[in-house]
Amino acid sequence: MTFRQHAASTTTPARTGLTPIAAAVGMMIAAAVYATPAMAQQATPPANADAPSTIVTVSGVRAALEQSLKQKRNADSVVEVVTAEDIGKMPDKNVADAIQRLPGVNIQSSAGGEGGFGENDRVSLRGTSPSLQQTLFNGHAISTGDWFVLNQFGGNVGRSSSFSLLPSELVSSVVVHKSQTADLVEGGVSGAIDVITRRPLEFKKALTLEASVQAVYNDLAKKTEPQFSGLFAWKNDSNTAGVLVQAFSEKTTVRRDGQEVLGYVTVGKNSAAAKANPALAGLYVPTFIGASLFEQKKKREGGAFDVEIKPSKELTLDLNGFYSKLDAPHQNTNWLAAPGNSFNRDNLVPLSVVTKGGTITGASFASNSGEVDNIYRPDAGGEAYYVDFNFRYRATQDLTFSGKAGMTHGEGWDHGDVYYQNKVNGGMSFQLNGLSPASVSYPGGVTTSPGGTAWAGGGESQSIDKEHYAQLDGELRISQGVLDSVKFGVRATDHKRSAEHPLESKLGPLGGSNPGPAWSGQQYPSDFASNLGGGLSSAYFRYDGAALGAWGAVPGNRVIDFVARHNWQDEFKVNEKTTALYGMANLAGDSWSGNVGLRGVRTRQTSIVNLSGGTNPITGSAFGPYTPTTFERTYNDVLPSANVKYDVNQDLVVRGALARAISRPDYSALGGSVSLNDDALSASGGNVKLDPVRSNNAEISAEWYFAPKSSLSAGLFYMDLVSVVAQGGSVGTFFNNKQGKMTEYQITSPYTTSGKNKGVELSYQQPLFSSFGVLANYTYADGKLADGTELLNSSKSTYNITGFYEDAKFSARLAYNYRSSYKAGVDRGAAQHVKGAGNLAGSLNYKINEQLSITFDALNLTNTTIKMYAETPDQPRAFYSNGRTFYLGLRAKL
Repeated sequence: MTFRQHAASTTTPARTGLTPIAAAVGMMIAAAVYATPAMAQQATPPANADAPSTIVTVSGVRAALEQSLKQKRNADSVVEVVTAEDIGKMPDKNVADAIQRLPGVNIQSSAGGEGGFGENDRVSLRGTSPSLQQTLFNGHAISTGDWFVLNQFGGNVGRSSSFSLLPSELVSSVVVHKSQTADLVEGGVSGAIDVITRRPLEFKKALTLEASVQAVYNDLAKKTEPQFSGLFAWKNDSNTAGVLVQAFSEKTTVRRDGQEVLGYVTVGKNSAAAKANPALAGLYVPTFIGASLFEQKKKREGGAFDVEIKPSKELTLDLNGFYSKLDAPHQNTNWLAAPGNSFNRDNLVPLSVVTKGGTITGASFASNSGEVDNIYRPDAGGEAYYVDFNFRYRATQDLTFSGKAGMTHGEGWDHGDVYYQNKVNGGMSFQLNGLSPASVSYPGGVTTSPGGTAWAGGGESQSIDKEHYAQLDGELRISQGVLDSVKFGVRATDHKRSAEHPLESKLGPLGGSNPGPAWSGQQYPSDFASNLGGGLSSAYFRYDGAALGAWGAVPGNRVIDFVARHNWQDEFKVNEKTTALYGMANLAGDSWSGNVGLRGVRTRQTSIVNLSGGTNPITGSAFGPYTPTTFERTYNDVLPSANVKYDVNQDLVVRGALARAISRPDYSALGGSVSLNDDALSASGGNVKLDPVRSNNAEISAEWYFAPKSSLSAGLFYMDLVSVVAQGGSVGTFFNNKQGKMTEYQITSPYTTSGKNKGVELSYQQPLFSSFGVLANYTYADGKLADGTELLNSSKSTYNITGFYEDAKFSARLAYNYRSSYKAGVDRGAAQHVKGAGNLAGSLNYKINEQLSITFDALNLTNTTIKMYAETPDQPRAFYSNGRTFYLGLRAKL
């Protein structure tokens, strides 16, 4: 594999009233500048401009690690780098997997705490929300397309990109910018992740062909599926023109076993239970406790192209593009006990009650308020693509211009959904067991065959995310005194995001009397929940998805009306236009280098939200009359930044950085829509008046390159979150379409507050003996809001330990990743914490000859159970198991 060494830099803004850490870094920068003898020491002369771009060939794990360290050491800012060989020799199936073993990087398998689906989907930096980092492809934005319905509308429509659309085979390197530079695209308070793709003129040979075929097996789904990828790269002998084409097709079968506690409610003081026992009033009780079986077949297909030409030695032109489509149909069956409805909706008096710390942890009832929730989504998926044109032109020996223009588009959809709910007979008894699954039984009831129809529905939804962008940059070499060069540039974007919910059907006039879906004896798998512990039952019936679809298509079973059942409450449109102008000075002296810069940004936001009522509303929807209402806002930000690198000696590097950074609020937060859950009586809302997230960042670090391919580093970081978005709760009254009356809902909505995030990063890397090596890192992050509560997605401790072996024929890696507990969000009126857990992955590679190699990768060898809880471990929220996944493959290259 070959790839160009990419310069990496980053910025960090300053302000008055800096923290002690920031002040110390500022003093260090100043000392480094003014300590240069007479301020007139000439920087190293620029390299011969006529020389061709440096091409670095890497082969093998050790060489790739060395190249990653070289890029990290040479950067003037704080960066981490993963190269192509790193990715190719690790059990990494998308870009999120590829960078999870870097210090300060956290990954999660969901966007908003909805639970993992077997593939890492979101990335966050230094214990902050995924929405606070900026994901770029070759320096420009990439739109996202989420396949899961809750990430298409409602309260989970964030800014973070879905990495499930980005296979690692497309990548040359990934650069994680942890500090800011003025020339780096704004939008990442915690940093930026820049995915660098391959370019044809970077390959060593005139013709390169690569292909791989794999079989993937999941031991929970017990299915084997094929995966393919291929690459063609050609360039002429003069290295002035080249073409690259890549393609991939990947199938995966997913099964997730789970127990879900869908929120908590308080026992009403006027309920029959509270009147019989006043001590129960105000105690928390689970809304639902479900035995959830999720089944899915995913197919990810797409590719990339790059056409690169150099008409002259001064000019390089490049046109590249990427497309990925993920088909993700799925079915979810959930046997739901309903303690909350038993107490409050149906006014049942329990036969027995157990309480602990303000929560009803156990109760039994003579009758049942539960239901079986069958969800069939035959057409769920997402896609993302971009087309980018970029150029580089050396106008003179010292003046170079570069620029790019393009567009990116992402879409997530969920069409043709069928929801069908069965009644549950018998009594109900439950007992919470902390962070072990709850015990649930239905005395006198039958769970192995369907009950009558309780409710039915379905829906259509989609989200569209797109951006047009253009930028122009210039660099002028000065080489006078400490001033090496100056960079300057402009950038403009036009971004649009919309959420649509054109249909939410309900039970039709015949649905309650017609026979239910055809059932031919299907049951849950006999080993359902066997990995979760707690002795959960598998004696539950389930439907075939096609039978649910057929039942939903019968006229009269459901109300399918795109006017009357248009759920406008969930919809919004956001248009965001930005313009940016920057200037940056690159500095260099005897044993030090750095940059100082200023970036000015104007953001113009227009949100269109459907508000209830109005003087001239749109009518006809069963959800009530509404008026599309426009909210506009414009704000300006000045973002100063400074970075310094000081070479204490040949082996020791010290860095410091200061910056002011911004991230804009999630789209659903700006959209201001209200999404209701008529079962859980919960809602999520937005806030069109939210301020952007603004932070004053500072960091200092030291890196010791004590041996070849080896390093030991330590760093401190500090983020003064002047404004940050948090989630709060309130109570509101809305019309409940399922119950047919006005009902109180627990509403989760965003608001602006402030906070702090500080921490330490430690990293170690070294080859050992003749063929072995080890990598290890640890990150401590302490993130809190102004009131002392948790910062979303902030894990206090993250660490990675990787051991590897490599000789001329064989290589192996074993990697362990651990992340401590963190708050993933608020769902159905209750917090969602993810309990700390570790994960073990491994890979084996055998080189048959120079053209062929055999690969074997294993993910989740520890078969880790995802455990979630509300405010305390006494209030469990979910337990999920996705099983182990194994990949056996053959790679070929010419």
